[in-house]
Amino acid sequence: MQIEQIYTGCLAQGAYYIESNGEAVVIDPLREVEPYIQRAEKDGAKIKYVLETHFHADFVSGHIDLADKTGAQIVFGPTAQPGFEALVATDGQKLQVGELTFEVVHTPGHTMESTCYLLRDASQKELAIFTGDTLFIGDVGRPDLAQKLVKDLTQEILASHLYESLRNKIMPLPNDVIVYPAHGAGSACGKNMSKETSDTLGHQKETNYALRADMTKEEFIKEVTDGLAPPPAYFPENVMMNIQGYESIDTVLDRGSRALTPEAFEKMANETDALLLDTRDAQTFAAGFIPNSINIGIDGSFAPWVGALIPDIKQKILLITDPDREEEVVTRLARVGYDHTIGYLKGGFDAWVADGKEQDTIESIEATELAARLKDEPDAQLLDVRKASEHFSEHVLDSNNIPLDYLNDHLAELDKNNTYYVHCAGGYRSMIFNSILKARGFDHLVDIQGGFAAIKNAEELPVSAYVCPSTML
Repeated sequence: MQIEQIYTGCLAQGAYYIESNGEAVVIDPLREVEPYIQRAEKDGAKIKYVLETHFHADFVSGHIDLADKTGAQIVFGPTAQPGFEALVATDGQKLQVGELTFEVVHTPGHTMESTCYLLRDASQKELAIFTGDTLFIGDVGRPDLAQKLVKDLTQEILASHLYESLRNKIMPLPNDVIVYPAHGAGSACGKNMSKETSDTLGHQKETNYALRADMTKEEFIKEVTDGLAPPPAYFPENVMMNIQGYESIDTVLDRGSRALTPEAFEKMANETDALLLDTRDAQTFAAGFIPNSINIGIDGSFAPWVGALIPDIKQKILLITDPDREEEVVTRLARVGYDHTIGYLKGGFDAWVADGKEQDTIESIEATELAARLKDEPDAQLLDVRKASEHFSEHVLDSNNIPLDYLNDHLAELDKNNTYYVHCAGGYRSMIFNSILKARGFDHLVDIQGGFAAIKNAEELPVSAYVCPSTML
Protein backbone atom coordinates (compact mmCIF):
# COMPACT_ATOMS: atom_id res chain seq x y z
CA MET A 1 0.00 0.00 0.00
CA GLN A 2 1.15 3.52 -0.70
CA ILE A 3 -0.39 6.94 -0.06
CA GLU A 4 1.05 9.86 -2.00
CA GLN A 5 0.01 13.46 -1.44
CA ILE A 6 0.49 15.48 -4.63
CA TYR A 7 0.60 19.07 -3.42
CA THR A 8 0.36 22.09 -5.73
CA GLY A 9 1.61 25.23 -4.04
CA CYS A 10 0.04 27.72 -6.44
CA LEU A 11 -3.44 26.54 -5.41
CA ALA A 12 -2.42 25.30 -1.96
CA GLN A 13 -4.18 22.09 -3.07
CA GLY A 14 -3.59 18.47 -2.18
CA ALA A 15 -4.59 15.64 -4.50
CA TYR A 16 -3.97 12.03 -3.48
CA TYR A 17 -2.84 8.82 -5.18
CA ILE A 18 -3.39 5.60 -3.24
CA GLU A 19 -2.41 2.17 -4.59
CA SER A 20 -2.85 -1.39 -3.37
CA ASN A 21 -2.25 -4.66 -5.22
CA GLY A 22 -2.40 -3.17 -8.67
CA GLU A 23 -5.46 -0.99 -8.09
CA ALA A 24 -5.39 2.75 -7.42
CA VAL A 25 -7.61 5.71 -6.65
CA VAL A 26 -7.02 9.39 -7.23
CA ILE A 27 -8.73 11.87 -4.92
CA ASP A 28 -9.51 15.44 -6.04
CA PRO A 29 -7.24 15.46 -9.13
CA LEU A 30 -6.08 18.64 -10.83
CA ARG A 31 -7.09 19.47 -14.41
CA GLU A 32 -3.96 17.98 -16.04
CA VAL A 33 -4.27 14.25 -15.57
CA GLU A 34 -1.18 12.79 -17.29
CA PRO A 35 0.91 12.80 -14.09
CA TYR A 36 -1.66 10.52 -12.39
CA ILE A 37 -1.79 8.21 -15.38
CA GLN A 38 2.00 8.02 -15.52
CA ARG A 39 2.14 7.37 -11.78
CA ALA A 40 -0.21 4.42 -12.09
CA GLU A 41 1.68 3.07 -15.12
CA LYS A 42 4.91 3.21 -13.12
CA ASP A 43 3.27 0.97 -10.49
CA GLY A 44 1.66 -1.28 -13.08
CA ALA A 45 -1.66 -0.29 -11.51
CA LYS A 46 -5.10 0.47 -12.88
CA ILE A 47 -6.91 3.56 -11.62
CA LYS A 48 -10.22 2.15 -10.41
CA TYR A 49 -11.89 5.21 -8.88
CA VAL A 50 -11.66 8.99 -9.04
CA LEU A 51 -13.00 10.14 -5.67
CA GLU A 52 -14.32 13.68 -5.43
CA THR A 53 -14.86 15.18 -1.99
CA HIS A 54 -17.23 17.86 -3.37
CA PHE A 55 -17.79 20.17 -6.31
CA HIS A 56 -14.70 22.34 -5.99
CA ALA A 57 -14.93 26.11 -6.31
CA ASP A 58 -11.28 27.14 -6.42
CA PHE A 59 -10.13 24.87 -9.26
CA VAL A 60 -11.48 22.72 -12.07
CA SER A 61 -10.94 19.08 -11.20
CA GLY A 62 -9.60 16.57 -13.70
CA HIS A 63 -12.17 13.91 -12.88
CA ILE A 64 -13.82 13.79 -16.32
CA ASP A 65 -10.61 13.60 -18.36
CA LEU A 66 -9.09 11.07 -15.96
CA ALA A 67 -12.14 8.83 -16.17
CA ASP A 68 -12.27 9.13 -19.96
CA LYS A 69 -8.61 8.19 -20.33
CA THR A 70 -8.46 5.34 -17.81
CA GLY A 71 -11.96 3.92 -17.52
CA ALA A 72 -12.02 4.78 -13.82
CA GLN A 73 -15.36 5.42 -12.14
CA ILE A 74 -16.03 8.91 -10.81
CA VAL A 75 -17.47 8.91 -7.29
CA PHE A 76 -19.31 11.72 -5.48
CA GLY A 77 -21.02 11.69 -2.12
CA PRO A 78 -24.76 11.77 -1.37
CA THR A 79 -26.91 14.61 -2.80
CA ALA A 80 -24.44 15.34 -5.64
CA GLN A 81 -26.10 15.81 -9.03
CA PRO A 82 -23.30 15.70 -11.64
CA GLY A 83 -24.12 16.33 -15.28
CA PHE A 84 -22.12 13.29 -16.43
CA GLU A 85 -21.86 9.60 -15.62
CA ALA A 86 -20.73 9.05 -12.04
CA LEU A 87 -21.47 6.96 -8.97
CA VAL A 88 -23.36 9.00 -6.40
CA ALA A 89 -22.49 6.93 -3.36
CA THR A 90 -24.54 6.46 -0.22
CA ASP A 91 -23.35 7.36 3.27
CA GLY A 92 -21.35 4.41 4.61
CA GLN A 93 -20.88 2.76 1.22
CA LYS A 94 -17.66 0.73 0.92
CA LEU A 95 -15.32 0.87 -2.09
CA GLN A 96 -12.72 -1.89 -2.41
CA VAL A 97 -9.29 -1.05 -3.85
CA GLY A 98 -6.84 -3.93 -3.65
CA GLU A 99 -6.63 -4.83 0.04
CA LEU A 100 -7.90 -1.41 1.07
CA THR A 101 -11.42 -0.20 1.77
CA PHE A 102 -12.65 3.35 1.37
CA GLU A 103 -15.77 4.20 3.35
CA VAL A 104 -17.94 7.06 2.10
CA VAL A 105 -18.56 9.48 4.99
CA HIS A 106 -21.12 12.15 4.10
CA THR A 107 -20.12 15.38 5.87
CA PRO A 108 -22.31 18.27 4.67
CA GLY A 109 -21.36 21.77 5.76
CA HIS A 110 -18.76 23.22 3.43
CA THR A 111 -21.19 22.16 0.71
CA MET A 112 -24.19 19.88 0.97
CA GLU A 113 -22.54 17.08 -1.02
CA SER A 114 -19.23 17.33 0.87
CA THR A 115 -17.91 13.87 1.60
CA CYS A 116 -14.85 12.42 3.31
CA TYR A 117 -13.29 9.06 2.50
CA LEU A 118 -12.18 6.90 5.43
CA LEU A 119 -9.36 4.50 4.54
CA ARG A 120 -9.17 1.08 6.21
CA ASP A 121 -6.50 -1.58 5.77
CA ALA A 122 -7.09 -5.30 5.15
CA SER A 123 -7.89 -5.82 8.86
CA GLN A 124 -10.41 -2.93 8.73
CA LYS A 125 -8.27 -0.70 10.95
CA GLU A 126 -8.91 3.00 10.28
CA LEU A 127 -5.71 4.48 8.85
CA ALA A 128 -6.55 7.85 7.33
CA ILE A 129 -9.38 10.13 6.35
CA PHE A 130 -9.36 12.30 3.24
CA THR A 131 -11.39 15.29 4.36
CA GLY A 132 -11.58 17.53 1.29
CA ASP A 133 -12.69 20.98 2.45
CA THR A 134 -14.56 19.69 5.51
CA LEU A 135 -11.58 19.62 7.88
CA PHE A 136 -8.26 21.36 7.31
CA ILE A 137 -5.17 21.39 9.48
CA GLY A 138 -5.93 24.15 11.97
CA ASP A 139 -9.25 25.10 10.41
CA VAL A 140 -12.47 23.90 8.80
CA GLY A 141 -14.03 24.70 5.44
CA ARG A 142 -15.82 28.02 5.06
CA PRO A 143 -19.60 27.51 5.00
CA ASP A 144 -20.57 30.30 2.61
CA LEU A 145 -19.54 29.00 -0.82
CA ALA A 146 -22.56 26.82 -1.63
CA GLN A 147 -25.27 29.36 -0.83
CA LYS A 148 -26.00 30.24 -4.46
CA LEU A 149 -26.56 26.63 -5.51
CA VAL A 150 -29.41 25.78 -3.15
CA LYS A 151 -32.42 28.00 -2.49
CA ASP A 152 -32.79 29.34 1.07
CA LEU A 153 -29.37 27.96 2.05
CA THR A 154 -27.45 30.35 4.33
CA GLN A 155 -23.96 30.23 5.74
CA GLU A 156 -25.48 29.74 9.19
CA ILE A 157 -27.41 26.68 8.01
CA LEU A 158 -24.30 25.26 6.37
CA ALA A 159 -22.22 25.96 9.49
CA SER A 160 -24.82 24.10 11.54
CA HIS A 161 -24.49 21.09 9.23
CA LEU A 162 -20.71 21.33 9.46
CA TYR A 163 -20.82 21.28 13.26
CA GLU A 164 -22.86 18.08 13.22
CA SER A 165 -20.65 16.47 10.58
CA LEU A 166 -17.49 17.12 12.55
CA ARG A 167 -18.92 16.05 15.89
CA ASN A 168 -20.81 12.98 14.72
CA LYS A 169 -18.75 11.66 11.82
CA ILE A 170 -15.11 12.71 12.23
CA MET A 171 -14.28 13.46 15.87
CA PRO A 172 -15.38 10.01 17.13
CA LEU A 173 -12.69 8.35 14.98
CA PRO A 174 -9.48 7.10 16.66
CA ASN A 175 -6.89 9.75 17.49
CA ASP A 176 -4.18 8.08 15.39
CA VAL A 177 -6.14 8.43 12.15
CA ILE A 178 -4.20 10.69 9.75
CA VAL A 179 -6.10 13.69 8.36
CA TYR A 180 -5.37 14.46 4.72
CA PRO A 181 -7.18 17.67 3.63
CA ALA A 182 -7.63 19.16 0.16
CA HIS A 183 -5.95 22.49 1.02
CA GLY A 184 -3.35 24.18 3.17
CA ALA A 185 -2.28 27.74 3.99
CA GLY A 186 -2.89 30.16 1.14
CA SER A 187 -6.21 28.76 -0.02
CA ALA A 188 -9.32 30.96 0.06
CA CYS A 189 -11.41 27.94 1.11
CA GLY A 190 -10.62 28.53 4.79
CA LYS A 191 -9.57 31.36 7.11
CA ASN A 192 -6.57 30.23 9.17
CA MET A 193 -5.18 27.05 7.64
CA SER A 194 -1.84 25.70 8.81
CA LYS A 195 1.17 25.36 6.55
CA GLU A 196 1.18 21.68 7.53
CA THR A 197 -0.63 19.48 5.02
CA SER A 198 -1.47 16.48 7.24
CA ASP A 199 -1.77 15.65 10.92
CA THR A 200 -3.22 13.13 13.33
CA LEU A 201 -6.85 13.61 14.24
CA GLY A 202 -5.89 13.53 17.92
CA HIS A 203 -3.58 16.51 17.54
CA GLN A 204 -6.25 18.41 15.62
CA LYS A 205 -8.70 17.79 18.46
CA GLU A 206 -6.17 19.44 20.77
CA THR A 207 -5.19 22.40 18.56
CA ASN A 208 -7.91 23.16 16.00
CA TYR A 209 -10.19 25.91 17.34
CA ALA A 210 -13.23 24.42 15.58
CA LEU A 211 -12.83 21.01 17.25
CA ARG A 212 -12.93 22.15 20.88
CA ALA A 213 -14.71 19.48 22.87
CA ASP A 214 -16.76 21.99 24.90
CA MET A 215 -17.78 24.13 21.91
CA THR A 216 -21.52 24.70 21.51
CA LYS A 217 -23.14 24.81 18.10
CA GLU A 218 -23.89 28.50 18.56
CA GLU A 219 -20.23 29.23 19.37
CA PHE A 220 -19.10 27.17 16.39
CA ILE A 221 -21.38 29.01 13.97
CA LYS A 222 -20.24 32.38 15.29
CA GLU A 223 -16.53 31.58 15.11
CA VAL A 224 -16.59 29.80 11.74
CA THR A 225 -18.54 32.60 10.03
CA ASP A 226 -16.57 35.45 11.63
CA GLY A 227 -14.30 37.39 9.29
CA LEU A 228 -15.38 35.74 6.04
CA ALA A 229 -14.50 37.97 3.10
CA PRO A 230 -16.46 37.59 -0.15
CA PRO A 231 -15.13 34.62 -2.12
CA PRO A 232 -13.21 35.19 -5.36
CA ALA A 233 -15.50 35.93 -8.30
CA TYR A 234 -14.44 32.89 -10.29
CA PHE A 235 -15.54 30.36 -7.65
CA PRO A 236 -19.17 29.93 -8.89
CA GLU A 237 -17.91 29.49 -12.46
CA ASN A 238 -15.56 26.69 -11.41
CA VAL A 239 -18.32 24.99 -9.44
CA MET A 240 -20.54 24.89 -12.53
CA MET A 241 -17.74 23.50 -14.69
CA ASN A 242 -17.14 20.77 -12.12
CA ILE A 243 -20.86 19.96 -12.05
CA GLN A 244 -21.66 20.20 -15.76
CA GLY A 245 -18.39 19.20 -17.44
CA TYR A 246 -15.81 20.95 -19.60
CA GLU A 247 -13.57 20.68 -22.66
CA SER A 248 -10.73 18.18 -22.57
CA ILE A 249 -7.47 19.62 -21.31
CA ASP A 250 -5.90 18.38 -24.56
CA THR A 251 -8.17 20.66 -26.60
CA VAL A 252 -7.37 23.61 -24.33
CA LEU A 253 -3.62 23.02 -24.65
CA ASP A 254 -3.79 22.71 -28.43
CA ARG A 255 -5.68 25.99 -28.75
CA GLY A 256 -3.44 27.90 -26.37
CA SER A 257 -0.14 26.63 -27.76
CA ARG A 258 -0.32 28.52 -31.06
CA ALA A 259 2.95 30.43 -31.61
CA LEU A 260 2.39 33.91 -33.07
CA THR A 261 4.92 36.30 -34.60
CA PRO A 262 4.82 39.87 -33.21
CA GLU A 263 2.85 40.98 -36.27
CA ALA A 264 0.37 38.10 -35.98
CA PHE A 265 0.14 38.63 -32.20
CA GLU A 266 -0.70 42.32 -32.64
CA LYS A 267 -3.23 41.55 -35.38
CA MET A 268 -4.88 38.86 -33.24
CA ALA A 269 -5.06 41.24 -30.26
CA ASN A 270 -6.77 43.92 -32.33
CA GLU A 271 -9.24 41.53 -33.98
CA THR A 272 -10.30 39.53 -30.92
CA ASP A 273 -10.15 42.07 -28.05
CA ALA A 274 -8.11 39.47 -26.19
CA LEU A 275 -6.54 40.23 -22.82
CA LEU A 276 -2.74 40.51 -23.04
CA LEU A 277 -1.39 38.54 -20.08
CA ASP A 278 2.31 38.88 -19.29
CA THR A 279 3.49 36.20 -16.86
CA ARG A 280 7.12 37.29 -16.44
CA ASP A 281 8.76 38.39 -13.19
CA ALA A 282 7.42 41.65 -11.80
CA GLN A 283 10.63 43.66 -12.12
CA THR A 284 11.34 42.27 -15.59
CA PHE A 285 7.84 43.38 -16.59
CA ALA A 286 8.35 46.86 -15.11
CA ALA A 287 11.45 47.41 -17.25
CA GLY A 288 9.51 46.91 -20.47
CA PHE A 289 6.17 45.46 -21.59
CA ILE A 290 3.60 45.57 -24.36
CA PRO A 291 1.25 48.52 -23.79
CA ASN A 292 -2.04 47.55 -22.09
CA SER A 293 -0.77 44.13 -21.02
CA ILE A 294 -1.43 42.89 -17.47
CA ASN A 295 1.28 41.31 -15.34
CA ILE A 296 0.47 38.26 -13.20
CA GLY A 297 3.75 36.43 -12.62
CA ILE A 298 3.77 32.68 -13.14
CA ASP A 299 6.17 32.23 -10.20
CA GLY A 300 3.61 33.16 -7.56
CA SER A 301 -0.01 32.45 -6.68
CA PHE A 302 -0.76 32.74 -10.37
CA ALA A 303 -4.02 30.85 -10.88
CA PRO A 304 -5.91 32.31 -7.88
CA TRP A 305 -4.99 35.86 -8.90
CA VAL A 306 -6.09 35.23 -12.47
CA GLY A 307 -9.41 34.00 -11.10
CA ALA A 308 -9.79 36.96 -8.76
CA LEU A 309 -8.95 39.66 -11.29
CA ILE A 310 -10.15 38.51 -14.72
CA PRO A 311 -13.94 38.70 -14.32
CA ASP A 312 -14.95 36.80 -17.47
CA ILE A 313 -13.87 33.16 -17.37
CA LYS A 314 -14.48 32.96 -21.13
CA GLN A 315 -12.20 35.92 -21.84
CA LYS A 316 -9.87 35.32 -24.79
CA ILE A 317 -6.25 35.54 -23.63
CA LEU A 318 -2.97 36.11 -25.48
CA LEU A 319 0.22 35.29 -23.59
CA ILE A 320 3.64 36.87 -23.16
CA THR A 321 5.77 34.38 -21.22
CA ASP A 322 9.34 33.45 -20.42
CA PRO A 323 10.84 31.11 -23.04
CA ASP A 324 9.50 27.53 -23.01
CA ARG A 325 6.89 28.20 -20.31
CA GLU A 326 3.90 28.67 -22.60
CA GLU A 327 2.37 25.23 -21.99
CA GLU A 328 2.82 25.60 -18.24
CA VAL A 329 0.93 28.91 -18.31
CA VAL A 330 -1.92 27.52 -20.45
CA THR A 331 -2.20 24.55 -18.08
CA ARG A 332 -2.28 26.70 -14.97
CA LEU A 333 -4.94 28.94 -16.51
CA ALA A 334 -7.03 25.87 -17.28
CA ARG A 335 -6.77 24.74 -13.66
CA VAL A 336 -9.10 27.59 -12.74
CA GLY A 337 -11.31 27.36 -15.82
CA TYR A 338 -9.69 29.94 -18.10
CA ASP A 339 -9.79 27.74 -21.19
CA HIS A 340 -9.71 30.37 -23.93
CA THR A 341 -6.05 31.13 -24.38
CA ILE A 342 -5.70 31.58 -28.15
CA GLY A 343 -1.94 31.84 -28.59
CA TYR A 344 1.36 33.23 -27.32
CA LEU A 345 4.04 35.63 -28.54
CA LYS A 346 6.74 33.54 -30.20
CA GLY A 347 10.12 34.61 -28.88
CA GLY A 348 8.51 36.49 -26.02
CA PHE A 349 8.95 40.17 -25.30
CA ASP A 350 12.44 40.16 -26.83
CA ALA A 351 10.87 39.39 -30.21
CA TRP A 352 8.45 42.30 -29.74
CA VAL A 353 11.36 44.68 -29.05
CA ALA A 354 13.41 43.30 -31.95
CA ASP A 355 10.47 44.00 -34.25
CA GLY A 356 10.59 47.65 -33.22
CA LYS A 357 7.13 47.72 -31.70
CA GLU A 358 5.95 50.14 -29.01
CA GLN A 359 6.67 49.30 -25.37
CA ASP A 360 5.86 50.77 -21.98
CA THR A 361 7.44 50.80 -18.50
CA ILE A 362 6.49 51.25 -14.84
CA GLU A 363 8.83 53.08 -12.48
CA SER A 364 10.13 50.89 -9.67
CA ILE A 365 12.21 52.13 -6.73
CA GLU A 366 13.92 50.61 -3.73
CA ALA A 367 12.27 51.03 -0.34
CA THR A 368 15.17 53.18 0.88
CA GLU A 369 14.09 55.90 -1.58
CA LEU A 370 10.46 55.97 -0.48
CA ALA A 371 10.65 58.29 2.54
CA ALA A 372 12.52 60.99 0.63
CA ARG A 373 10.13 60.72 -2.32
CA LEU A 374 7.06 61.12 -0.10
CA LYS A 375 8.67 64.10 1.67
CA ASP A 376 9.33 65.82 -1.66
CA GLU A 377 5.84 65.02 -2.98
CA PRO A 378 3.40 65.82 -0.15
CA ASP A 379 0.38 65.22 -2.39
CA ALA A 380 1.49 61.71 -3.36
CA GLN A 381 -0.28 58.76 -1.73
CA LEU A 382 1.10 55.48 -0.42
CA LEU A 383 -1.16 52.58 -1.38
CA ASP A 384 -0.98 49.26 0.47
CA VAL A 385 -2.55 46.57 -1.76
CA ARG A 386 -2.28 43.68 0.69
CA LYS A 387 -5.32 41.97 2.17
CA ALA A 388 -7.30 43.92 4.76
CA SER A 389 -6.14 41.45 7.44
CA GLU A 390 -2.49 42.08 6.55
CA HIS A 391 -2.92 45.85 6.66
CA PHE A 392 -4.82 45.60 9.95
CA SER A 393 -2.03 43.52 11.42
CA GLU A 394 0.77 45.98 10.59
CA HIS A 395 1.12 48.86 8.14
CA VAL A 396 2.91 52.10 7.30
CA LEU A 397 1.12 54.92 9.09
CA ASP A 398 -1.01 57.11 6.79
CA SER A 399 -0.99 54.51 4.02
CA ASN A 400 -4.29 53.71 2.29
CA ASN A 401 -5.37 50.10 1.98
CA ILE A 402 -6.89 49.03 -1.35
CA PRO A 403 -6.67 45.21 -1.41
CA LEU A 404 -5.74 43.89 -4.84
CA ASP A 405 -8.66 41.45 -4.63
CA TYR A 406 -11.12 44.34 -4.65
CA LEU A 407 -9.34 46.80 -6.92
CA ASN A 408 -12.36 47.07 -9.23
CA ASP A 409 -14.52 48.18 -6.30
CA HIS A 410 -12.17 51.08 -5.49
CA LEU A 411 -11.31 52.46 -8.92
CA ALA A 412 -13.64 55.43 -8.46
CA GLU A 413 -11.56 56.51 -5.44
CA LEU A 414 -8.40 56.89 -7.52
CA ASP A 415 -7.42 59.99 -9.51
CA LYS A 416 -5.37 59.63 -12.71
CA ASN A 417 -3.68 62.95 -11.96
CA ASN A 418 -2.31 61.78 -8.59
CA THR A 419 0.99 60.03 -7.99
CA TYR A 420 0.65 56.67 -6.23
CA TYR A 421 3.46 54.76 -4.54
CA VAL A 422 2.27 51.17 -4.40
CA HIS A 423 3.43 48.27 -2.24
CA CYS A 424 2.26 44.81 -1.19
CA ALA A 425 4.10 42.32 1.04
CA GLY A 426 7.02 41.50 -1.24
CA GLY A 427 6.46 43.02 -4.69
CA TYR A 428 4.36 40.43 -6.54
CA ARG A 429 0.87 41.86 -6.01
CA SER A 430 1.86 45.51 -6.34
CA MET A 431 3.04 44.98 -9.93
CA ILE A 432 -0.27 43.28 -10.77
CA PHE A 433 -2.06 46.29 -9.30
CA ASN A 434 0.12 48.78 -11.16
CA SER A 435 -0.20 46.97 -14.48
CA ILE A 436 -4.00 47.01 -14.24
CA LEU A 437 -4.05 50.73 -13.44
CA LYS A 438 -1.51 51.44 -16.19
CA ALA A 439 -3.74 49.68 -18.74
CA ARG A 440 -6.60 51.91 -17.57
CA GLY A 441 -4.76 55.16 -18.18
CA PHE A 442 -2.97 55.80 -14.87
CA ASP A 443 0.51 57.17 -15.62
CA HIS A 444 1.82 58.32 -12.23
CA LEU A 445 2.57 54.97 -10.62
CA VAL A 446 5.67 53.97 -8.67
CA ASP A 447 6.23 50.40 -7.51
CA ILE A 448 8.10 49.70 -4.25
CA GLN A 449 10.54 46.83 -4.68
CA GLY A 450 10.39 44.29 -1.88
CA GLY A 451 7.09 45.60 -0.57
CA PHE A 452 6.23 46.10 3.09
CA ALA A 453 9.06 43.86 4.26
CA ALA A 454 11.62 46.12 2.59
CA ILE A 455 9.89 49.29 3.81
CA LYS A 456 9.94 48.04 7.38
CA ASN A 457 13.59 47.00 7.15
CA ALA A 458 14.53 50.47 5.85
CA GLU A 459 13.25 51.95 9.16
CA GLU A 460 12.59 55.33 7.57
CA LEU A 461 8.78 55.45 7.83
CA PRO A 462 6.63 54.92 10.97
CA VAL A 463 4.90 51.55 11.18
CA SER A 464 1.88 50.64 13.31
CA ALA A 465 2.18 48.31 16.28
CA TYR A 466 1.68 44.65 15.35
CA VAL A 467 -1.80 43.19 15.97
CA CYS A 468 -2.49 39.50 15.50
CA PRO A 469 -5.23 39.15 12.83
CA SER A 470 -8.31 37.01 13.51
CA THR A 471 -8.44 35.76 9.92
CA MET A 472 -6.05 35.51 6.99
CA LEU A 473 -8.69 36.26 4.38
